[in-house]
Amino acid sequence: MKYQERKKALVLLADGTIFYGKSIGIEGTSTGEICFNTGMTGYQEVFTDPSYFGQLMVTTNAHIGNYGINNEEVESEGIKISGLICRNFSFTHSRVDSDGNLFDWFEKHNLVAISDVDTRALVSYIRDNGAMNAIISTEVEKIDELKKQLAEIPNMEGLELASKVSTKEPYYVGDENAPIKISALDIGIKKNILRNLAKRGAYIKVYPYNSSFEQMSDFNPDGYFISNGPGDPEPLVDAQNTAKQIIEKDLPLFGICLGHQVIALANGISTYKMHNGHRGINHPVKNLLTGKGEITSQNHGFAINREETEAHPDVEITHVHLNDHTVAGIQMKSKNVFSVQYHPEASPGPHDAEYLFDQFIENIKKAKVEA
Repeated sequence: MKYQERKKALVLLADGTIFYGKSIGIEGTSTGEICFNTGMTGYQEVFTDPSYFGQLMVTTNAHIGNYGINNEEVESEGIKISGLICRNFSFTHSRVDSDGNLFDWFEKHNLVAISDVDTRALVSYIRDNGAMNAIISTEVEKIDELKKQLAEIPNMEGLELASKVSTKEPYYVGDENAPIKISALDIGIKKNILRNLAKRGAYIKVYPYNSSFEQMSDFNPDGYFISNGPGDPEPLVDAQNTAKQIIEKDLPLFGICLGHQVIALANGISTYKMHNGHRGINHPVKNLLTGKGEITSQNHGFAINREETEAHPDVEITHVHLNDHTVAGIQMKSKNVFSVQYHPEASPGPHDAEYLFDQFIENIKKAKVEA
């Protein structure tokens, strides 16, 4: 597509601020909470991560699409972001094992994307003013109508989105003859999490977001897992109740991201909406148990209350985010339960956090021996 043929497009923020750019060629309008990701690579994994459901993604890397797409590098079935805002969109790509270009992939999924936006100015504005709802559109002459449409979008705070991305029916991953069985609660699970568990000798049954403990225990699992996912953790009452029962029975439990927040809520620790959240592949975390630092992949707009966590008699903070000292990991003192706020399966370190999957498997093996 020739540069001069592309239509004018805009980003309209909830406070009325407008940034202009150009359509990449897919006309339309899309809404969601605007957020930014600072990763230099991995855009395909980001676009298919269920945790980004309902969000407009601003990429801070100046070039998007330059290495095309690979059909194996997806974290779910289809694109989960609501729309893309970038600086330079590459219609051509260069990569040995590419399966196509990013534009054709977006067109297949009818994803509205705009480029030629001053993303440095936009990200700086979001950093100062916080995450907010936004709308992107090629209908630049209809600003009043777009403002009305934007006003009707629900805020992310209080929004339950796990049901939008969770599996409808249980399914299995791994070798059915594997020595370890795990029941996983899908509140927005990434495929690579399941791959990491399966390659460590686990056979996993994945359950819908609202599955009860009784349903998940029918698999007779050796351990339980609660996944990442989108939206506010507070409305996920079913998941919290399931976590409470797993904890009460002192069964091995591991949670990642939204799962981490659900486990905190199950322990009476509250969560809150962050000013901007953490989204990128270079977030520094310190493991307080070992003293080691980890470079982590993060994607969350909510966090758990640090003061309440420190005051909890049976919960210990195991990891902290070194940029803002938010809680990045916890474990229970008297139960076989731990969780982290980041994504060990994303391997940005590249192997800094993989030990967490090993730790979960070891916890399961010890519990089996003790039983």
